[in-house]
Amino acid sequence: MASLRALQHSIVTMFFLFCSFIEARELLVGGNTDSWKVPSSQSESLNQWAQRSRFIIGDTLVWKYSSDDSVLQVTRKDYLNCDVSSPIAEYRDGNAKIALTRSGPHYFISGADGHCEKGQKMIVVVLSEKHMFFRSSIVALAPSPMELDGPAIAPTSGVAGLGKKEFGVSLMVVLSIVALVLM
Repeated sequence: MASLRALQHSIVTMFFLFCSFIEARELLVGGNTDSWKVPSSQSESLNQWAQRSRFIIGDTLVWKYSSDDSVLQVTRKDYLNCDVSSPIAEYRDGNAKIALTRSGPHYFISGADGHCEKGQKMIVVVLSEKHMFFRSSIVALAPSPMELDGPAIAPTSGVAGLGKKEFGVSLMVVLSIVALVLM
């Protein structure tokens, strides 16, 4: 009977551990409060940080920066050309919070004069919902900025995958049935 309780406890623990991997997070860009600046070298580029991270729909990026700078969300073309004239969104308050609401690449540049040309820019690639559950086990790096040339490739299967909510409910039902059978 004690081993049965231990098994049930392990199943519940694994469920909550799994759920912690799929929660959206609030992420400080670059990992610290002074990251949004002109990098002193290529190795300090925020793209290096973004490539090592895994982002999911629902994550929020948080920027901390001085009042003489800004964060502009731009198109790929404007990112490559450091064009600040027509951003998708503009943040100037020194404390920007941007929710990632769709999968795919998101492009950000500094609005301060000349900063983007000196490397103050970043691409964040958000995983699709079907990849969210495996975020912690993905080993490969996100694509480099130069690999993001075209639109995302459409899935080849006509079968829709389970969303995060449906998957969580399905997993909970399966674990509940297992726990009841073992009692």
